Amino acid sequence: MKDFRPKQFALLGLFIFLASLLGGCVTATVQEMRESATGLTGDEAVVVIGRRSRPSPQETEFDFIQCVAKDLQSGSGGITVISEQQFMDATFPWFEPRTAPERTSDLPALLEEPLLAERLEEIGLKYLVWIEGQTIRTSSAGSLGCTVSGAGGGCFGFLTWENDASYEATVWDTKKVRSVGRVSSDAAGTSYMPALIIPIPIIAQVKNNACDGLATQLRTFMTETAGAGSSG
Repeated sequence: MKDFRPKQFALLGLFIFLASLLGGCVTATVQEMRESATGLTGDEAVVVIGRRSRPSPQETEFDFIQCVAKDLQSGSGGITVISEQQFMDATFPWFEPRTAPERTSDLPALLEEPLLAERLEEIGLKYLVWIEGQTIRTSSAGSLGCTVSGAGGGCFGFLTWENDASYEATVWDTKKVRSVGRVSSDAAGTSYMPALIIPIPIIAQVKNNACDGLATQLRTFMTETAGAGSSG
């Protein structure tokens, strides 16, 4: 570490200060498209699922599905949500990974199965929310190096990377056996990792922002009968 000059430390210190103020920048947009009127009564529930038919890099992350489900049922305006696992158990074998539909276009024929329709009625399911999308890293820059010696060690450098989260939820009315609309949530953000002896990750909560935005709009979409709208 003895080769680092005072100006380098001062510059990196400024980067760390500025990055800590930014806290990981995130921009988010939420949009909806309504195809039919919606509404929920007190004894009706929803389920949030994603494609689980086979291991694939195109699958929506399980933690994102859980995040949306948790946000939908939390707070004073929370709605009844059946967990994905409870739903799979109750509708066995139709939504097991080896037999579950791979595309939303497969849902109408499946939902018209008399025995499945009977089970959905038993558990009080009104809406099935099918989510597709992912969070991916789109770019990265900078460098970071670490040294270890008998006198000690440390890291020096500055890394940045950008993540993009893009998800779309299709809302299916299980009683009418049709799609009633879609809600999309997109978020992009830049994370930082400055290092002056110790790396300090400053992470942009891109996926969490996309989850919160999607869940908030979905709850409004399913509980209100107003016309289509969008927010950003």
